[in-house]
Amino acid sequence: MDGIGDRFQKETKYRRDKLPGGRLDLSTRPKPYKEYEGAKKIVLDKPKPRLIAPLDLCIRTRRSVRRFSGKAVSFQDISYITWAAAGVQRIEENYPFRTAPSAGALYPIETYLVVHNVEDAPPGLYHYFPLDHSLELMEEGDFRPHATRAALDQKMCMSAAVTFLFTAVWERSKWKYKQRAYRYIYLDAGHMGQNLALSAAGLGLGTCAIGAIYDEEADALLQLDPEEEGIIMMVAAGHPVR
Repeated sequence: MDGIGDRFQKETKYRRDKLPGGRLDLSTRPKPYKEYEGAKKIVLDKPKPRLIAPLDLCIRTRRSVRRFSGKAVSFQDISYITWAAAGVQRIEENYPFRTAPSAGALYPIETYLVVHNVEDAPPGLYHYFPLDHSLELMEEGDFRPHATRAALDQKMCMSAAVTFLFTAVWERSKWKYKQRAYRYIYLDAGHMGQNLALSAAGLGLGTCAIGAIYDEEADALLQLDPEEEGIIMMVAAGHPVR
């Protein structure tokens, strides 16, 4: 018997004789970003060339790192890797395009950070706002235990300097692509995760992507309505144990 994954693959296939039709209603297009109005903001440094290694070396040396030292990640480095994953790369005709590709340039992925050991950033739960390259403080405190439990109790989230949480605002993609949108959402998150991993490797940092997640616990940590927005992936990051 087919499982739900098999059915998803079959039911979201494009077929030449059954392509979805209709016109898009631009008046109902969701915003491609989320903002926590009134939140305290930490404006990150303008992203400058930071890599200490060429791209070829980043690709060859990237590893999944699960053991992190207690060394703090610099403010400049957290600024760069966050921008590399989710930041604005250029603006064309008043539309901000980002560093990672996105189906239809709809950018369904939101970026949150559980900060533990980052210079000039108090420990807490943050949301990244790409338009002005800032971290919006959702709540100050030590959220590592929450992130660890949500990541199937994987202890790397306790020792990581920061854990990134990537979520999807479903309607941003479904507005155009309907049920096929979920395929594109997962691809978008993968592009962003790879940008994060390679940029971190170029700075001598380590990362580990996490797909094993208790969805409801991660959504609760971020105070999300899972009908509108839900967790896709987590990434632990920091200085690796040498």
